[in-house]
Order: sequence, then structure tokens, then C-alpha cells
Amino acid sequence: MEILNFIIPFIILLTVVVFVHEYGHYYFAKRFGVGVTDFSVGFGKEIFGFHDKSGTRWKFCAIPLGGYVKFFGDRNVFSQAEQDELLKKYSKEDQDKLFVTKPLYQRSLIVAAGPMANFLLAIVIFALIYIFSGKDFTPAQIHEVQKDSPAYSAGIKSGDLIISINEKKVNSILEVSTFINTSTSENVEIKILRNNSEINFTVIPEKVKSEDSFGNTINKKIIGIKISPKNNEFNKERLGPATALFYAIKETWFVTQASLDFVLSMLKGKGDTTQLGGPIKIAKITGQVAQYGVVAFLSIMAYISISLGFINLFPIPMLDGGHLMFYFFEKILGRPLTQKTQEGFFRIGLFLLVFLMLFTTINDLKDLGLF
Repeated sequence: MEILNFIIPFIILLTVVVFVHEYGHYYFAKRFGVGVTDFSVGFGKEIFGFHDKSGTRWKFCAIPLGGYVKFFGDRNVFSQAEQDELLKKYSKEDQDKLFVTKPLYQRSLIVAAGPMANFLLAIVIFALIYIFSGKDFTPAQIHEVQKDSPAYSAGIKSGDLIISINEKKVNSILEVSTFINTSTSENVEIKILRNNSEINFTVIPEKVKSEDSFGNTINKKIIGIKISPKNNEFNKERLGPATALFYAIKETWFVTQASLDFVLSMLKGKGDTTQLGGPIKIAKITGQVAQYGVVAFLSIMAYISISLGFINLFPIPMLDGGHLMFYFFEKILGRPLTQKTQEGFFRIGLFLLVFLMLFTTINDLKDLGLF
């Protein structure tokens, strides 16, 4: 029964996030008159499904680790360089339903709509949480500075109020650890308020192995401070729709930017690759978070949705970003890349994805103590 506490929330989360992603592709495809033969959540054998009035087969399949939208006449969902032979197979009416006959901007929008739908889902979730549950605005005041810690050495004192970290405004006590641990630089710039004066400090965090609130082993950056709200009172406010939307967009942008910084740091050889996880780790964390209630579950769904949208924009063939890369070349060259060239890129993309899958799986097994 315990394993079901992880699997069921994971399947629910992944189904929603994948459905929204694929619906982004589907929506713009239908808007631009592209025929859609299949809308699948999951891969492998179909569990159940139905046909709608336009002939699209909506189906849920046995392996809930992705999904796809299949367009009319396309052997490859998004990219088809050699069009002449394909067009001869269809009547003029059917040719108008083909993805490859659409203008470049329409094909680009259809492809980009999947990741954008994921970002939109995250914004909607965050906004609803801030409206109905509230957002924390407890000031980040330092209660204690540990002796000989990085913060102590830098000159930070008890009673200081943290205003910003790495030029990011700190609106909540909960943001301090997040901003420090998502920083990819060796130094952390901290601005504090002391006796009505703003003072800037440069702190070099210590990296230690620690555990999160669920008992998972993580590499954490610490500077040696303890923060607690005045009189143990948290300031949580329910926001109006406009304000909630503002903070929801801000949070989505922050997570996306932090993800990009992390990827760039890995490419430079400085990123902590042990923190990369695959489906096993996602399932584990989703199950753990779900035990804390609906708000926590929706929050992790928003973060996973952002990750899915972000990863799909990588310029790797087989991902949406890879197809957008092909369209960029098409725009520059004035013609599509040849099918042979595209197939070469796809082989490279497949190798990269398989390597990433194996790497994250090994990390997942290490996290479970099985490797």
C-alpha cells in the first residue's frame, strides 16, 4: 500500500502536466486547420479512448511517462523536409490539413504551444494558491548568527533584516534558503537593513550534505544564520486576482531562470549533477509532498510543469526545442533542412536523451540506496 502512496499522486500529476502540454499543441493545430489523428497521454498499449466528431482518437496508454499529438499525414510529428512525395499522396482538400503545408510561423506556434501551456499551467496554479490559500510575506529577520560561520565572518549580525539576495528582493522568510541554494556563483550578495541603513555583504556559503524535510539527502549551501518571525507570527496574506497573477508570473520566471542558470553551470562543469533526478525521484518527491495536502501537491505540480516546459525547449531533436531549431535554420536558409540532415540530428538527439535518462536513473537508484 505504501508504494501506491507514491505511484498514484505521480500518475495524477504527470497525467495533468502531460495533457496540458499536448493540448497546447492540439489547440493551435486545430486553430490553424491541421488535422489531428491521435491525442495520446502515455505510450504503449491503449487502456481506453474515444473518437471525437472530427475523427481524433483521444486515448490513455499504459506507460504514463509522456504523450504525443499525431498530425494527419505526418510520419514525424513535427518535422518533414521532403514534401513533394508526401503531397502527391493527398487531394487538395487533404493537403490543407497537413502540418507541413502551413506557414513557418504557424508551425512554430504549434510546436512552441506545448511548453508555453506548461508555463501557463504553473502560473494559474500559483495564482490560485495565492488567492485562496495566501502568500507568505513574513519579513526575513535574522534571529541568530552562528560563531565563525560565513555570515559571522562577513559581518552580518543578529537583528539584521534581509532585503535582497543576489539582487533578488526577499519578500518572505521562506525565500532566503531558496535564493541562496539556487545561486550558481561561489559568492552570495546579501543586502540587509540595520538601524535604518542598507548594507551590502558578500558571503561565501559552505556546502554540506544535509536532509530535506522528507529525509532525502541533498547538498545544501549554508551561511550560518537562523531566521525566525517576530513573536513567532507569520504574515500570510490572501491576494487579489491581479496581485496574485503578478506574483505567479514572477515565481514562474524565477524557477525558469534558476533552471537555466543550473544548466549553464553544468555546461561549465560547475553544476551539482548529483541533484538531477528522473521519473523515480519525481515519483518519490511527489508522493512525499502529496501527504502534506492539496496546496503542497498543486505546488509541486506547478514546479514539474515548469520543468517539463523548460526541458522541452532545449534545442535537441526529438524535443520541441529541436523542431524550433530546425525552423530557425529554415528561416535563415529559406528552405527546410534535408531529410537526411534532420535524421542525423535526430540520431544525436536520441543519444543525448538516452544518456540523460540513464544518468538520472542511476542518480535515482543512488538516492534509494540501490546503486
